[in-house]
Amino acid sequence: MTIQNLISNKELLNQQERRESNARSYPRRIPLAISEAEGLYVTDMEGNKYLDCLAGAGTLALGHNHPAVIEAMEQVIRDKRPLHTLDLTTPVKEEFVNELFSTLPEGFRDRAKIQFCGPTGGDAIEAALKLVKTATGRQSILTFQGGYHGATHGTMAISGNLGPKKNVQGLIPDTHFLPYPYSYRCPFGKGGEESHRISSQYIENLLDDPESGILPPAAMIFETVQGEGGSIPAPIEWIQEMRRITKERGIPLIIDEVQTGIGRTGKLFSFEHAGIVPDVFVLSKAIGGSLPLSVVIYDRDLDAWEPGAHIGTFRGNQMAMAAGTATLKFIKENDLVAHADEMGQRLLRALKDIQREFPEIGDVRGRGLMVGVEIVDSTLPQSSIGSLPANSELASQIQRECFKRGLILEVGGRHGAVVRFLPPLIITKEQVDEVIAIFKEAVFASIVR
Repeated sequence: MTIQNLISNKELLNQQERRESNARSYPRRIPLAISEAEGLYVTDMEGNKYLDCLAGAGTLALGHNHPAVIEAMEQVIRDKRPLHTLDLTTPVKEEFVNELFSTLPEGFRDRAKIQFCGPTGGDAIEAALKLVKTATGRQSILTFQGGYHGATHGTMAISGNLGPKKNVQGLIPDTHFLPYPYSYRCPFGKGGEESHRISSQYIENLLDDPESGILPPAAMIFETVQGEGGSIPAPIEWIQEMRRITKERGIPLIIDEVQTGIGRTGKLFSFEHAGIVPDVFVLSKAIGGSLPLSVVIYDRDLDAWEPGAHIGTFRGNQMAMAAGTATLKFIKENDLVAHADEMGQRLLRALKDIQREFPEIGDVRGRGLMVGVEIVDSTLPQSSIGSLPANSELASQIQRECFKRGLILEVGGRHGAVVRFLPPLIITKEQVDEVIAIFKEAVFASIVR
């Protein structure tokens, strides 16, 4: 049977289930087979149309099949450019680097070096860890509870999620998890402003304690907005404190911009909200303009690698570089960073209005177009700081009701109880309002059923 004969979602999903590994994830929660996609919309095999607020887990900054991206890819083919070059350079590659470096903060731009990695963000995080360990001669890594940095052996070791780790032995040692300022579920039982202040004080004391048990670290790594951890934005003051604390102690700071980068949070790079510059940051997802690409940007003082210290066959993806250049240019020329900030605020305001109607919504949070709604059980007692137990079953039901109504959202966070919004940066006011209307209907339907 040919694919053309498989005309229903069910047929393709059944075939996928028979042939793909048990590790597949998204089809279990979003049961469709995509036939066409354009802008913010995807169409399944049966002609049903959906608003896509997953957008390749944040990969599709300009949505599906954006004309600027398609033109850039077609130009590569028309010009007979090479598609695969390992790390040999080309005009396409140099234009990409020029465009990317032009966006870097002043003062860092002239000191920056770039490492092209394998296609995934996880490989670039691995490279960043190798870089700082090589440069410092140290081995301890400071990371954070709730963080997510990938699914490779090394990146699992520095990620908070316990599920993927339980059956994988021998993860990298000397990884130390620190408390992230998660106000709604403060690890110190305080919440509010106290959450990030105590976190900063705790971390600074830990690093200065000769009996802490932690050797001088090779790096600290975190997301300024935890993505898979539940769309949790770190307070600006806390980010600034982490930069001060690491800088004063000569600890390289790595910012994971795999999901937050390229305009997602209302700044081109999420660390810009805090007015800081890290020593290292990692880009993937949107940087390839919808195609696989990942890079590490870092201060030249850390460039202690020997030739071949980090390699990867597909680090020379020319079409992704062309698509990435087109994406960066379009974002800049159309001020999509400011647009993402405006649309994110519109989305947050509307979700907070819905929160006031439904006690089952415990928290609404985010930065730019990276927004999370934490679903709780309002029938159970509150914690000492006013938070309610997570309600993963209701969150999944809301996701399913959204899907029935033509809206694709993902769930994540602790216990899978956070409904996450990651729409393309091109989303319009009208589309935001449509997303909100569907979400509100889905919440109501899930609660009263």
